Amino acid sequence: MSMDKHHHHQMPLTKSASRQRYNEWVFRDVPSDITIEVDGAIFSLHKFPLVSRSGRIRRLVAEHRDSDISRIELVSLPGGSESFELAAKFCYGVNFEITSSNVAQLCCVSDYLEMSEDHSKNNLGSRAEEYLDSIVCKNLEMCVEVLRQSENLLPLADELKIVSRCIDAVASKACVEQIASSFSRLEYSSSGRLHMSKQANCEGDWWIEDLSVLRIDLYQRVITAMKFRGVRPESIAASLVSYAQKELIQKSISGSKEKLVVETIVSLMPVEKFVVPLSFLFGLLRSAVMLDCNAACRLDLERRIGSQLDIATLDDILIPSFRHAGDTMFDVDTVHRILVNFSQQEGDSDDEMEDVSVFESDSPTATPSQTALFKVSKLVDNYLAEIAPDANLKLNKFIAVAETLPAHARSVHDGLYRAIDVYLKAHLTLSDPDKRRLCKSIDFQKLSQEAGAHAAQNERLPLQSIVQVLYFEQLRLRNALFCSYPDDDIKPMHQSWRINSGALSAAMSPKDNYASLRRENRELKLELARMRMRLNDLEKDHVCMKRDMQKSSSRRFMKSFSKRIGKKFNIFGHSSSRESTNSPSRHSERTDSKITDRT
Repeated sequence: MSMDKHHHHQMPLTKSASRQRYNEWVFRDVPSDITIEVDGAIFSLHKFPLVSRSGRIRRLVAEHRDSDISRIELVSLPGGSESFELAAKFCYGVNFEITSSNVAQLCCVSDYLEMSEDHSKNNLGSRAEEYLDSIVCKNLEMCVEVLRQSENLLPLADELKIVSRCIDAVASKACVEQIASSFSRLEYSSSGRLHMSKQANCEGDWWIEDLSVLRIDLYQRVITAMKFRGVRPESIAASLVSYAQKELIQKSISGSKEKLVVETIVSLMPVEKFVVPLSFLFGLLRSAVMLDCNAACRLDLERRIGSQLDIATLDDILIPSFRHAGDTMFDVDTVHRILVNFSQQEGDSDDEMEDVSVFESDSPTATPSQTALFKVSKLVDNYLAEIAPDANLKLNKFIAVAETLPAHARSVHDGLYRAIDVYLKAHLTLSDPDKRRLCKSIDFQKLSQEAGAHAAQNERLPLQSIVQVLYFEQLRLRNALFCSYPDDDIKPMHQSWRINSGALSAAMSPKDNYASLRRENRELKLELARMRMRLNDLEKDHVCMKRDMQKSSSRRFMKSFSKRIGKKFNIFGHSSSRESTNSPSRHSERTDSKITDRT
């Protein structure tokens, strides 16, 4: 039997068209004594060859014995008029090819017409079954073709086990080919040990493209069987990507079918981590949101994305919102759930690594979990800055996203501060209590020098936040002075600023509280100005000392160095008892008066 494949379209034949086709093989010298109608197509045939092979036609003819010419309509015949024409040809003894394109139709039509061995030996049913088992089921590509042809023959093709036999054959063949491919890659290393050479992902899995022609219900059954047989997860994932691209991108299908495809593909994804590309997961999630897929589908995608969020980009998580008018431009709720999944998985990872971290606490390198947190924190801050200008974005949603990650996730709060500042610019009507609640997310001690300087002049921030910024700026300057001259008698920073700015007395009125904060603000700014001037003086003196070291002898340098250290010993300008009893030098007086004038 030839294996040529002929794809037939099921089109009803007109009376003339039908006559032209069957006149080529029907008896011309014997008058017709039976008329068969199938889907509007008319066949004028002879009873004897039909009843000798078909039990159904024999029974129907028996019901019309009194008529000279019988007319029979075959309703719901599998495969339509084309399938009946093949069956009729077989009854007349006309040769034709059984192929993978028509074997499913022949099996179904022979069952419908009862063309079994009970009525005639070597009947159509047994011939088609033999071809299916001995030829088709040994060839993966032919099995796929039979499955495609079976789509319009359900449920009869299922009842005759045509579909199940082909699915089992496809899964078995794919698994065997992968095992054979693995054995072919076994080789000996230079040391004489047996190992497996590297192979590109899914190399040799040529069936991936072939499966993309199947309808989603049969495709689902094939992939399920493959997973059960042990086909590699990477190959399963590659097949899912290929199928989704053809069904969702290249084809124009209805929304309901598209929704079914997305939900089915998500349910078929391997459980192994990092097997399915992250960009593909985000693409499916966008489709799931747009098509309003079921909750299980969306939550599964969010969980999978959350497990590898550290390799995502800003464009990935900017998921458009497809809801009613007046909603946010981007789907913030979905991203928030993804972040919650990421945070929970990071927490689980920390718990599992607790015993190990005890022994690795001295290691200078960060754990993968810490690295992932730092990456995601930057991603979140950029995302917040992107969605902050949205006028419809509620404060609670913004804060929820900002505070999803643990406190130790951000080593620097510049990105978060920038995002909050953008939100404040876009929401000018925000009340002072809401501003304070928003700015609580920022740890002003973790701002860089540039961000801190900007925040200190930022009138959009609430007054309490500005006080905190000024306090930490003052602390940073004092630390800089201390690091420049560690031997100087610099007193430790008092905590009164933090106490005053962070916890005002409940007995004070709001007006008094506001006045107190403004007074602290002014005092801090003055103190910062003094410290900046002193730091500039110290830097100038440092330059002079370096010049003296190069030009002067060792004795002259030590003398100059002692004088300069004496002048700058009390670095914050507080006179000691020794200075009050001994008359200061004129240069020291000039320096103090200069600082006083500047402040």
